[in-house]
Amino acid sequence: MILSFGSVNLDLIATVERLPRAGETVLGPGYRALPGGKGANQALAARRAGAEVELVGCVGRDAFAEPALSELAAAGVGLGHVVRHDAAPTGCALICVDPKGENQIAVALGANAELKAAHVPDGLLGPGTILLLQREVSAEESWALARRAVERGTRALLNLAPFGDVPADVLRALDWLVLNEGEAAELARAHGTGSDAAALAKALGIGIVTTLGAHGIAACRGAERWRVPALAITPVDTTGAGDAAVGAFAAALDRGLEPGEALRWASVAGALACLTPGAQSSLPTERDIRGALPRLRG
Repeated sequence: MILSFGSVNLDLIATVERLPRAGETVLGPGYRALPGGKGANQALAARRAGAEVELVGCVGRDAFAEPALSELAAAGVGLGHVVRHDAAPTGCALICVDPKGENQIAVALGANAELKAAHVPDGLLGPGTILLLQREVSAEESWALARRAVERGTRALLNLAPFGDVPADVLRALDWLVLNEGEAAELARAHGTGSDAAALAKALGIGIVTTLGAHGIAACRGAERWRVPALAITPVDTTGAGDAAVGAFAAALDRGLEPGEALRWASVAGALACLTPGAQSSLPTERDIRGALPRLRG
């Protein structure tokens, strides 16, 4: 089972002729309201990739809550541990997008800031669970949950997005850390291993997955090394690609696949997510991924 502990948002996306300057109002023809948040996105990605998934998140008792959870509910993600907060509103991302695809984003955390490690019952933790963490909710609560989960034999995967500091003991407790190439080099330098992610992985005793965009995915764990190319596509919208890769990777590991094959699932899922606009709407199904795997080079 996959347990995603993280953010749930409703994204309000306005198309404008140009991005506003400070103090300026720019008109646009309309907007879209779409579900988002990295915790929700990765939960849905793992579910569509074939895993049993529970989401622990926090929403308000407002009109945004149900739309924010709609895709998750339709896909069969377990929502029994989503907390309804009485005072804080559902998280919301306010996004302006110009004709070139450039954007300005402001995120109001709302109820996401109220999510606690204590909201996760011990019954969801154990050797049969993979815990998915990101950094769009309280870092301190995420680290507290990671420590508790690992003590109970849970495998933990952290997608370090947005990038930031992680306590050394939490890093060492992870099974897998997922981040992009620049972030991996920065973290390695911070831990005294130059810019070498492989050296960092060996020093920490964990697996590190480095996303490489159009160049695929690389990973290292101990003496093992993997490099998986990207699926050849013409991208339409890269929103959600990283979450698709993380969710598919976790789902493949949960299924018992070896890391090298799980990385192939991740690479394919991330590429397929670039073929459809939006975040959750673009996340591929298990059937989509299986069908595209033979097209992956190498």
